[in-house]
Formats: sequence, C-alpha cells, structure tokens
Amino acid sequence: MFFLLLTGRYPTNDEFNSLSSEWKRKGDLTKEEVEFITNLPKHTHPMTMLSLAVLNIQAHSKFFKAYSQGISKSKYWEFYYDDSMDLLAKLPQIVATIYRHKYHNGYLIKPDHSLDWAGNFSHMMGFNDFQMKECIRGYLSIHADHEGGNVSAHTCMLVGSALADPYLSFSAAMNGLAGPLHGLANQECLKWLSELKDYHKGEKPSKIVI
Repeated sequence: MFFLLLTGRYPTNDEFNSLSSEWKRKGDLTKEEVEFITNLPKHTHPMTMLSLAVLNIQAHSKFFKAYSQGISKSKYWEFYYDDSMDLLAKLPQIVATIYRHKYHNGYLIKPDHSLDWAGNFSHMMGFNDFQMKECIRGYLSIHADHEGGNVSAHTCMLVGSALADPYLSFSAAMNGLAGPLHGLANQECLKWLSELKDYHKGEKPSKIVI
C-alpha cells in the first residue's frame, strides 16, 4: 500500500521484498532510544510521548545534516525520502514501546522480523492473535488514505514547507493529531462507550432517550 500511494502502481514481488527488508533492517531502536521512552513519566499522555520520542531521534536526520553541509536544492528530496523511510521503519517499535511502558509496566516485547510491518507492530504490543493482526492491518490501511485536508497531515506539510526535516514535521503533526477535535476524538468516543456500558451494568437500555 505504501508503494502504491507513492508510485500509483502495485509493486513487483522484488520491489515488495526490497521495501519490506529495508524497513526490517532500519526498524530497531537503540538501547538509548528505548530508555528515553521508558524514562518518561507514565502519567504522560501517549501522544506526548510519541512526539517527544520522534524529536529524540531527530538527531539522526540525514536531511538536516546534508542541508547544513550545503547540498544542492535538487537533492533535497533524496534526503527527505531517506529520513521518511528511517522514521517509518522505527515507528512500530516506538509506538509499541510507549504502549508497553504506559500500560504494561514497561514489559517490552522484542521485534519479530519474520513478520510484516503491521504484524510486527501487533506482536510488539502483545497481540498475537491472527484476527487481531488482521484488524490492525485493516485499521492502518484505512488511515493511510488521509490526504492533506485534516489537521495532522496539513500540519506535517506546513512545517515541512519551512524545510524542517521529516522528524520535526511528523512530531508537529502528532501534536495536531492529539487535539480533541482530531485524533483524540477516538479516545473520547471510547471513553463515552465505556461509561455507557458501566452505566447500564451490562443490561440493555430500558428506554430510548432522545
């Protein structure tokens, strides 16, 4: 799907395997990067943790380094692409580490590189049921079609237009996504459903309230 969104066509088997192998090769966090996340206070909201974790690895930005060395403008896209690929590769472990740190007492699960990108993400969060992995693949697929009109995608492109590298741009996008009228709305909806369930104590509503 990533290949399709970038090129407008489906990858060949060789192209698919090459992309998958690249993400697996680049996806592991260093010990220091993991410790940065696990040292964050657990009361910190996960989206704040995500923004901070991405900013922490911004020091690896190839574009930032190349721009500082005066590369030609015609070469900007190459380093932007490299940074984006590096960040995409690391995101599953970043997010899974945040999840396990905040909700599972810091018990982390090592990556399984025999799995695909989404399957490995599910595994590192602790969900190894096949149906759950398929659910996560579907969820990520739906959210891949987010173009440029929503707050987070627009923010990412706006910050990037100032030649901020992909790490800075993505972190800014996550700050926009954390707003209650954007991504946080999912959390608000789940909270409401949970409260509704508790209110009815497992019983069906006895009447319709308009």
